[in-house]
Amino acid sequence: MTTPPRGDIDAHNASDRPRSAKPVRGATLAGALAAVALSVAALPGCVGHAVQTVANPAGPGLRAALGDADADRELAEAYRARNWRPIWWDGARPRPAAAALLRVLADAGADGLDPERYGTDELAAVMKAAEAGGPAERARADVRLTRAYADYVVDLHRPRADAALFVADPAAAPAPPTRAAVLADLAKAPDLAGQLAASRRMNPVYEDLRRALQAHRALWSGLPQAGVPTGPTLTQGAEGPRVAALRRRLGLPGHGPYDPVLAEAVREFQASHGLPQTGEADAQTIGALNRGFAHDEQLILANLERARALPADPGRRFLVVDVGAARLALYENGHVADSMRVVVGKPAQPTPALAGMVRYAVFEPYWNVPEDLARTGVAAHVLSEGVGYLERQRMELLSDWSDDAHVIAPSEVDWPAVAAGRRSLRVRQLPGPGNMMGQVKLMFPNPYGVYLHDTPAKELFGKAQRNFSSGCVRLEDAPRLARRLLGPAAPAIASGGVPEQRVDLAEPVPVYILYLTAAPGSWGVEFRPDVYGRDPALVAALARPSAPSVRTAAAPADPQLIQTRR
Repeated sequence: MTTPPRGDIDAHNASDRPRSAKPVRGATLAGALAAVALSVAALPGCVGHAVQTVANPAGPGLRAALGDADADRELAEAYRARNWRPIWWDGARPRPAAAALLRVLADAGADGLDPERYGTDELAAVMKAAEAGGPAERARADVRLTRAYADYVVDLHRPRADAALFVADPAAAPAPPTRAAVLADLAKAPDLAGQLAASRRMNPVYEDLRRALQAHRALWSGLPQAGVPTGPTLTQGAEGPRVAALRRRLGLPGHGPYDPVLAEAVREFQASHGLPQTGEADAQTIGALNRGFAHDEQLILANLERARALPADPGRRFLVVDVGAARLALYENGHVADSMRVVVGKPAQPTPALAGMVRYAVFEPYWNVPEDLARTGVAAHVLSEGVGYLERQRMELLSDWSDDAHVIAPSEVDWPAVAAGRRSLRVRQLPGPGNMMGQVKLMFPNPYGVYLHDTPAKELFGKAQRNFSSGCVRLEDAPRLARRLLGPAAPAIASGGVPEQRVDLAEPVPVYILYLTAAPGSWGVEFRPDVYGRDPALVAALARPSAPSVRTAAAPADPQLIQTRR
């Protein structure tokens, strides 16, 4: 699979998001700096500041708490826009939103963030000192809260580079908010509690997985994490030390046999961890138990990071292809309005994680046969069966991969050279019955050359694992999805229509292709096989200080690549 060229890193993503960095501490005494601020305000040329100081007694304390304004210009600008009025304090009393913010920061682990990054313990002490102290202490607390708020909101909305989506179309993935924008919005917010709630709002995929994480923690984190000895499969009626260890591991009394209660507990664990729900403790089940809750939580947080890559507000209508589940969902107004099974890329040709815009549909499409298949399949059949094979398969040959290529006769082709890989040959299958693209394909331009399309191989949708494509996404019911996206503009779908009939969407629809190996399920979180082997690298990356997220620009598409994906 061809990797598209990478674009520049956006300026707003150029800084790291450290998860264990200590919070910035005040470097100077607020009282001394307040005196300096008052003196400076009284000097000629500083009349404006002097007027502000008189009008707003809190101003000098806030300037002093900021220290050198040049060191944090964004923070200073936020207070300057408020005429140096406090954000989190109303006179000598903290606003209710201040306590709410402290609770949010303390619970940052629910979002895979490190509460220590925001200095939660120290903030509590600073707030306590402010409530017992004077204007200088309150100003220091106000600045510290504002800085922690801005850092948290930026972190919440910015995915790690290791989990970022390739942005094929900037319209599908607006840039996460910058720190300056977060502070500017806070400074002018008429309702602090509402602003705090709005700043935490995320996309539905993320919100659902965050709730599932909490449910999973409630179900499994409190159980004993002691290991269960390996051995033969344990079934109902079994007794002995291994059964006792299994009972304790699942929160049951250690004495007793492998009874129906234990079998049900095992079945629940299997359902939550993507295992066959047999109620028997086989090697796979015991292995999952022995990995422990910490391992599960790391996987969930890694997938939460993947979900973070979607915009907080993807819009009124958008598509999500969950490659891990091999399913597509159409969201409307924040809820799933339709869903279907899909077939996704095999491990050797994985479906890429990207953000794009479905802009048009193509009805009665041709299928351009991949070159390797033209060599190993088509050429081999022609050599063994003759050129009649092409007619039976409704295939034609073209001179090259350009838009103005012309049809050539089979007699013009050096078939042994094609079969040996010495010559490239473009082969395409005509629209109609048996065409590998089916009746319609939905296009979201991207340099990977992948798209959503119909398929005649409907039997594959009945399989549990559906990794059979060369990277494209095959749809269980492509005509239905096309009708939902196009509305009245959708033509009547019937074989024998005009080939390659393009119909533009009146309103392009964002599509997000995610690779999720943990997602909401009946028992909190449902774990899935890591068929692409991506989890270990991401889990390891999240354990390290973070790298900046990368938003890659869309590169010019390779026509040959686009034509051959399926």
